[in-house]
Parts: sequence; C-alpha cells; structure tokens
Amino acid sequence: MKTIKINESEVKTQRDAILWHLKTYKSITSWEAIKEYGATRLSAIIFNLRNEGYQIDSHPELVKTRFGRPTKIARYLYVLPTPKYNQEELF
Repeated sequence: MKTIKINESEVKTQRDAILWHLKTYKSITSWEAIKEYGATRLSAIIFNLRNEGYQIDSHPELVKTRFGRPTKIARYLYVLPTPKYNQEELF
C-alpha cells in the first residue's frame, strides 16, 4: 500500500487534488469533488488510485435529495498503511 505524499503546492490535476484532499481530510464524496475541484468522475479517479496501490475504502452514506427523499452516496475513505516490520527490527 502506498502513502499519500503530496503538498498543496504540488496539486496540478484533478487526480492530485483528490489525493491532497484525501491526505488532508481523510474522506471525500462526489459532491465535494465537484464543488471543490470540478472533478465530475470521482469514481474513475478513485479506481485509478486504487490500481496505483492506494488503500481507499467506499462506505455508503444515506442523504436526502433536494426533494427530501433518501438516497445512497459513496464516501471514499483513505486508509493509512500499517507499517510492516520484519523479525530483525522487532528484536
């Protein structure tokens, strides 16, 4: 698993913006991606980031539409990689 290592000054693309957002705020929804970064295909960006080795989980979230009806959306959560130790490092 890869760790996100990007600074705000390094953000050049929507992909970079989503990575920075996940590193900073730990989660993102499609609506946040559209409002903040103009990224209308968040699921595609998340798919590519997962293929690059980032651990990103999806959690369904129940929200209300503008008409008051409930609907499910996905909240994407960045999972920090756990360090792996070998036997020599432990003893």
